[in-house]
Amino acid sequence: MSEQKSGSELRTHGRAPIELKVDYKKLNSFFADYTKNISKGGTFIKTKKPLPIGTRFLFKLTVPHREAPFELLGEVVWSKADAEEPGMGIRFIYSSESQR
Repeated sequence: MSEQKSGSELRTHGRAPIELKVDYKKLNSFFADYTKNISKGGTFIKTKKPLPIGTRFLFKLTVPHREAPFELLGEVVWSKADAEEPGMGIRFIYSSESQR
């Protein structure tokens, strides 16, 4: 009998709870939502309108006391629209180790 692992057991990197503003574009519309937690590998974005799984998009992550936001490429790896806390899980896509 195989056991199913929970989300936290599947993660490669530990998550830190934090709320940061996230700006991104879907088609011709701009969105501003907030993270719930973040790690080196990805983040959870709280939103009532998650993007489809597999969607890659560029988003800007506003960090306090930093002049310019971080621009990151991400991919939606899971989403939950009809949940108590709707949102989407994002995996960061880095162009190099130095970007990580």
